[in-house]
Amino acid sequence: MNAVHDDSNSGKNISTERTLRTFVEFFEERGHRALTGSSLLPPPGDPVLFTTSGMHPLTPYLEGLRPHPLGRRLVNVQRCLRTTDLDEVGDSSHLTVFEMLGSWSLGDYDHGQSLRWGFELLHDGFGIPAERMYATVFDGDEQVGPDLPSLEIWGELGLPVERTRDDNWWSNGPTGPCGPDSEIFVWTCPDGTPPRGTPTTDPRWVELWNHVSMRHLRHDDGSLEPLARPSVDTGMGLERLVTVLQGRTSVYETDLFEPWMRLVPQLWPGLDGDSLRLVCDHLRSAVVVLGDGVRPANTGRGYVLRRLVRRLLTTLWRDDPSRTVADLPVELVELVEQTLRHFRQSTDSGPVLAQLRAEEERFGRLLDRGRRVLARREFRGRPLSEQDYFYLHDTHGLPRELVDGGLLGTW
Repeated sequence: MNAVHDDSNSGKNISTERTLRTFVEFFEERGHRALTGSSLLPPPGDPVLFTTSGMHPLTPYLEGLRPHPLGRRLVNVQRCLRTTDLDEVGDSSHLTVFEMLGSWSLGDYDHGQSLRWGFELLHDGFGIPAERMYATVFDGDEQVGPDLPSLEIWGELGLPVERTRDDNWWSNGPTGPCGPDSEIFVWTCPDGTPPRGTPTTDPRWVELWNHVSMRHLRHDDGSLEPLARPSVDTGMGLERLVTVLQGRTSVYETDLFEPWMRLVPQLWPGLDGDSLRLVCDHLRSAVVVLGDGVRPANTGRGYVLRRLVRRLLTTLWRDDPSRTVADLPVELVELVEQTLRHFRQSTDSGPVLAQLRAEEERFGRLLDRGRRVLARREFRGRPLSEQDYFYLHDTHGLPRELVDGGLLGTW
């Protein structure tokens, strides 16, 4: 296949859209069928709030419970949301909503073939030099021996290998399908420093692509049963790949976020660093969640959305209480629809902005009520106790982080 990097190998001209298309077409050329309709919402009956990985909707097929209607080779781009990462958002790499590039062999080709194709796409397709890559493999434990076939393949391809234990065993929870995985890392250092150390000793090695050999089923008692039909599951974050290919140190410096990082500071001057990244991420994520049909609420998915909106409003209002999401440019809402495809419902900017504005008004009323409550004589001039925090949350809906966040004044 034709490589997509430019002659200087800087990668600055590789757009997110071209990266995505190259990935999907690579696997389609090798007999994979593309999955569509990648909603954030899991299938009915699934206990999780949001889809957290590309393989999540495919669990029954990876366990071999039934054949997939599209066949045994699949490729996908899956929107994901992980609530466990919310507190990390604002740094250079974490996003609330992200896209996962995935490929699967449902009892078809083996793990070794997946590794070879992974190297081919990164090296020949995306132009990442082999000397900037490092692999890790499972070194064995009390139940399963070391992943010698993967060690052999990486040796054939000329990549250095680090053997680890827990870091290279993948599972979807305490029970269910699991197996050893092999991860491909890429050296990222904008000043041209040559690779040093190993992935576990130098953070400049960034994990890019995980290839799981799904060959066991773990039972409640911890025992492992070989799957009758082993499968292969791979996952690679689109935004992280684009960051590497475009030679950036942060996902917020890529073309994916360029309009946000350009327009939001013009709209609300004074935002920078962590606060700017958090506002851009949470606004973008809220639009995506709204586009998949979720509405703000006090429980479940709606509470996750409400928390996103109120966190970004808290950040906006710390410096200027007059800021409002009603001023959000329509083009940013439309950009989300263009770059994160297959919404369940229309993301027409009018309804989306109306929902954001309504939640903003509800939050404003909550703050007004909170200020009146904390102005009472019983709270003046003393630190709040744990009993106070419980009362404020249970009776008045004022969470601790809001009470301590500065928007309610002093008492």
